[in-house]
Amino acid sequence: MKTTLLLFGFLGLFIGAHAAKVISGIVYDETKTHLPGVSIVEKGTTNGTTTNMDGEFTLSVRSENAIVRFMFIGCQTQEIAVKGKDKLEVVLKADIVSMDEVAVVGFGKQSKKDITGALSGRVAGVSVNESRESGQAIRIRGYSSVSKSKTAYCLPPQPYPVSTEDYASFNENKFLDPKAEPLSTFSVDVDRASYSNVRRFINQGSLPPVDAVRIEEMINYFNYNYAGPKDNHPFAIHQEVAACPWNEQHYLMKVALQGKRMEKENLPPSNLVFLLDVSGSMRAANKLPLLKSALKMLVNELRDEDKVSIVVYAGAAGVVLEPTSGNEKRKIIEALDKLNAGGSTAGGAGLKLAYKMAHKNLLEESNNRIILATDGDFNVGVSSNSEMEKLIEGERDNGIFITVAGFGMGNYKDSKMEIIADKGNGNYFYIDNIQEARKALVEEFGGTLYTIAKDVKFQLEFNPRHVAGYRLIGYENRLLNKEDFNDDKKDAGEIGAGHTVTALYEIIPLGAEDIKDYVPGVDALKYQAYKKKEIQGNNTYSDELLTLKLRYKQPDAPKSTLLVETVKNKVLSYQKSSSDFKFTASVAAWGMKLRNSDYIENVNYDDIIKWAKASRSEDKEGYRAEMIRLMESAQVLADAVSLR
Repeated sequence: MKTTLLLFGFLGLFIGAHAAKVISGIVYDETKTHLPGVSIVEKGTTNGTTTNMDGEFTLSVRSENAIVRFMFIGCQTQEIAVKGKDKLEVVLKADIVSMDEVAVVGFGKQSKKDITGALSGRVAGVSVNESRESGQAIRIRGYSSVSKSKTAYCLPPQPYPVSTEDYASFNENKFLDPKAEPLSTFSVDVDRASYSNVRRFINQGSLPPVDAVRIEEMINYFNYNYAGPKDNHPFAIHQEVAACPWNEQHYLMKVALQGKRMEKENLPPSNLVFLLDVSGSMRAANKLPLLKSALKMLVNELRDEDKVSIVVYAGAAGVVLEPTSGNEKRKIIEALDKLNAGGSTAGGAGLKLAYKMAHKNLLEESNNRIILATDGDFNVGVSSNSEMEKLIEGERDNGIFITVAGFGMGNYKDSKMEIIADKGNGNYFYIDNIQEARKALVEEFGGTLYTIAKDVKFQLEFNPRHVAGYRLIGYENRLLNKEDFNDDKKDAGEIGAGHTVTALYEIIPLGAEDIKDYVPGVDALKYQAYKKKEIQGNNTYSDELLTLKLRYKQPDAPKSTLLVETVKNKVLSYQKSSSDFKFTASVAAWGMKLRNSDYIENVNYDDIIKWAKASRSEDKEGYRAEMIRLMESAQVLADAVSLR
């Protein structure tokens, strides 16, 4: 009897120790300021969440004995055992060690305003409030010259006093007259880097640079409820036309693709090469340390038939792991753990060595891919864009694609990274926290690593009987010449397993009162007058708004397949459009607002936030709710700028 009772007792303890529980709480810094975007992970797992804009969180842990880790850039990581606790109030302390690489030097009389203005008021947890007279240098390295009694703030460090981040500049697409330019041609884009980079800026307390905002990448960051293909094509086409919310005289058209979804076990074997930047610029906590944590998540997703090599580059390039099977996860993770940052950036040498390793283990009719993880600072070796493009395009034709993961701030080189991914038949994402790493490398594993269609391009022909003007929203860096559509030698975008691609057109219907505001007229053409008569007298296509054409290639095919659909001149009211349509419209409107677009001047943040909240719909992952919080923060920041 005693033995039986003991067994039941131990069984009860075992079950209690392994039963899941839900914890919640709030995270502050030492000044009792709520901290949004704190990474919260159950230790030893990839189970995690992040705090909302009020510093609040909820997390279901796997057992009563779980230990939860709280991580935020600029703060000391804190671990808390949850046993016996349901509500947590966590205070993160400033991480002074991250100041070691920061030096601020100035001469002349410096006031608190002068110094903090150059450093956004806070530098890696140190509030600078001292004044120095002329001739004295101000130098901050950790607490070496600042009293420990100074107020500490848990905010992301700014390791570079002057930002050298680089973004390719572009002008937003304008309205075009279909009588003069009936064709709109562009390449698809599944990159998502812009959205998470915008999030990083806002969470740091500043609006993003205009050229960091690429609206198509913001729209495509989210998942939508599109049906998958029901035929032999790798994706399904969806389209919808409704009234435009920011201009009631106009239409908004959505054209979208839903890539074929594939279970992980049905994906082809992978030959992966991790090409990792370990140069001195990668020392910051949101660079190499975050990079290693992100790749460990990816390693946990690998199968026995997958293989991984690791190439690193700093002052020189080298191999730290020969091709290793996915069943040797511990060996791969140990190789990652040994990496440290230091030296210059031999990016070109690293690329060449990575391709060499990819060829060493090349798999026919499988996934051969380099994953480049860097802050994009290529300053030694192959550094010009043209040299990199030539190298990457040649290897792309050999069946080796390249995916790019961006990290960090201060010297971030977005422009180079976008070029590498575009030319290498891969996608490009920016990882600003551990949750983004999980989204890109775990939740979207197939789309990130497995291409189901390449060289995907659209060509839309607008019917001047119904359309007075049109403009493509976003995709400025993806525009093609009309003759490129039928040219199979012309490179275009790729789609991964399960990926969605969405594009929006703003359309001015014939008869709109504001047409002259957007499509200035010209004098009548002497030799083209017959076109007007043909349009008025021809009723053959009177019910068509436009014709949509799409070309794509199978991943290993040299020739493209053509798909053609017509879009009827049937326009829904905005209220009757789908929730996905409304949500994409709100994302596009926010992107235009961040870019100070000429086409949304009469719309305020309250309107855009209202549209987003009304169309949030099913939001299992919480990404849409997060965007609404970012919108609200951007509104506060924009109001502050307008008051200066």
